Amino acid sequence: MSGPQQPTTALAERPPERIEPWRGVEWQRLWLSLQSRPWTALAVVPASSGAPREFTLKIAVTLARTGMIHLGSSIHVADATDLSLGSVVSFQEEMNQCRRSGDRILLALAPLGDNPITETLAQSADCSLLCVLFETMAAAEAKRTVKKIGKDRFIGSTIFRAAELANVK
Repeated sequence: MSGPQQPTTALAERPPERIEPWRGVEWQRLWLSLQSRPWTALAVVPASSGAPREFTLKIAVTLARTGMIHLGSSIHVADATDLSLGSVVSFQEEMNQCRRSGDRILLALAPLGDNPITETLAQSADCSLLCVLFETMAAAEAKRTVKKIGKDRFIGSTIFRAAELANVK
């Protein structure tokens, strides 16, 4: 006769299966909603200040990954969150080169109040996505952002919670 058996812990030791955020249903819905009008350059614009510095870059990278699954082709991401005035012309030339070759590009931008170049770049894109960080961004500043860039330039808006973006790398 043998002693008591030890419980099996092999399943408990295995880490839970992790789904990459860009494969998630909500990101896929957002991506598909952005296909409502044609674009090659899409500006990812924060509604106001108050979000982490990498807020729009995380969104742009995740959307690009989601889009690459959908389209089966690469999508460029351009980090313009810290772009200086002296770099705008060369940045726009590179952006236009991508567009002429038929490539898509997502522009991660800084809040209007933090970088005056945001307005220029958002207006040079085909359209913009207004990104709101729930409970941290001011509605009045978001309205100013839409007004300065131009209401007709926005393809839509979306609200994020900080916890949702915490898993995005």
